Amino acid sequence: MTNPVSRHALPLPDVLRPWIARIDSLAVGSLTEEPFVHLPDADTKVVLRLEESGRHSALVVGPRVRATYHRGKPLTACMEVRLAPATARPLLGVPAVDLVGRALSLDVLPGETARRLARELRWLEPGEAVDRLAAVLPEGLAGAADGSRTRLVRAGVDAMSVRTGHVPGPVREVARELAVSERQLRNLFAEGVGLSPKHYARINRVRAVLAHAAELSWAELAAVTGYYDQSHMTSDFRTLMGVPPRSYFTGHLPRATPCQAIRRT
Repeated sequence: MTNPVSRHALPLPDVLRPWIARIDSLAVGSLTEEPFVHLPDADTKVVLRLEESGRHSALVVGPRVRATYHRGKPLTACMEVRLAPATARPLLGVPAVDLVGRALSLDVLPGETARRLARELRWLEPGEAVDRLAAVLPEGLAGAADGSRTRLVRAGVDAMSVRTGHVPGPVREVARELAVSERQLRNLFAEGVGLSPKHYARINRVRAVLAHAAELSWAELAAVTGYYDQSHMTSDFRTLMGVPPRSYFTGHLPRATPCQAIRRT
């Protein structure tokens, strides 16, 4: 299926790398009959959005555990700032687990940095906002977060991620490699990512399938993304995307629903 969204990465200044994993500029083109798809997403994001009406908003969008399908999305341009793991609490004032499945106005969050970001970024163009981020965010994680916990969270995320030549191992093995208990690893992920290690890996695998479906057969996809077999991949894909892979890629999608309103209080 196609998506009416164009996306390109903006340069990420080195000073922002302790806090931010990636910054994208997005534009939503003309509406079509096809639904707009929000994919499962393990990241917490700050989103600066300009609607067709001219209205600006600064939001925080938490991890999305399953895909959602919507119609009637207004024409929009936005900048999407993906926070690095273990930065939700120091930046926003809440653990990542409190943001799962939610989209909130940035200025309702308790963190002083979140409120400052809302004040200073809402009216800016993407290029200006990147420059302003470098001025607003603290110069690194020292004093703002427990450095050892941050390193453990990020090592855990790396271990549970799919990449060329690497597929996630069982949670117990990752915990052993990091010299923590499985319970500690789950707590670290809840605080710093918002999801369990297992659910993080499931989302990462499904997104890898989505990214490489045009390049490989279903059986090859299952093998390189770490599934036991093709039926395991199909089952996981159906759970997170609402339909099996073949249905998704031929446009046989779940019923679309209206977008949810943004919570502001």
